Amino acid sequence: MSLPMTEGEGTMEEIKEAMIQKHIPLIEEAGEKGVQILCLQEIFSTPYFCPGQNSAWYASAESVPGPTTDRMAEYAKKYKMVMIVPVYEKEQAGVLYNTAAVIDADGTYLGKYRKNHIPHTSGFWEKFFFKPGNLGYPVFQTMYAKVGVYICYDRHFPDGARCLGLNGAEIVYNPSATVAGLSQYLWKLEQPAHAAANGYFMGCINRVGEEKPWNLGRFYGSSYFVDPRGQIFATASEDKDELLISEFDLDMIDEVRSVWQFFRDRRPETYGKLVEL
Repeated sequence: MSLPMTEGEGTMEEIKEAMIQKHIPLIEEAGEKGVQILCLQEIFSTPYFCPGQNSAWYASAESVPGPTTDRMAEYAKKYKMVMIVPVYEKEQAGVLYNTAAVIDADGTYLGKYRKNHIPHTSGFWEKFFFKPGNLGYPVFQTMYAKVGVYICYDRHFPDGARCLGLNGAEIVYNPSATVAGLSQYLWKLEQPAHAAANGYFMGCINRVGEEKPWNLGRFYGSSYFVDPRGQIFATASEDKDELLISEFDLDMIDEVRSVWQFFRDRRPETYGKLVEL
């Protein structure tokens, strides 16, 4: 999804409401088409404001669960559709996280994941806005599948991806905001590797368009699904507001893991302490 209104074009609440309103038709389209699990993009209700290091955006953070997740829960319940809802979370004054809430198909709030790996490089000045996550790598038993969440920069680290597999994830969603040039070549390399190494599906989501006044670059979309063999089987465009829908055969997980015994053949006792700090 591209940005309909940005900094300087309205109040913070107006900017957030414009972004939510832009999402609603595609959320409803998903529900009407029978989508069972829907994941939105990273901090979906705001611009990707991290290049600006403007503390005014702290005011856009909200509690989780809170007003935006409660609002999305109504759509989840209406369409019997699990939703992964990434938002800017305020736990208390001065304690802010990059978070994704998981809402079950009956509208029940199941819990949240807080982004663990926080970049601070090349315009992605996220440590100015977010504390590192402190909830580990939870997996949520939804009505349709066991779901885990990784967020954007997390994808560069295989450790958490393995933890999600060990914790039972069948599908891992990675809502992102990433631009062309810096790491685009990794976009379709790292996440298929996570899927293949752990024998689960992944849904990889990226926003589209350019966002002023920051002009960080072009968010190149290319959202996709990848199966437990590491094969990408559905891809969205680089530049269009778009809903990507595909069917998953969860039996493939058992089929793949019966051949490649990822978890039986692990030897953590041989790894020992990897580094001495």
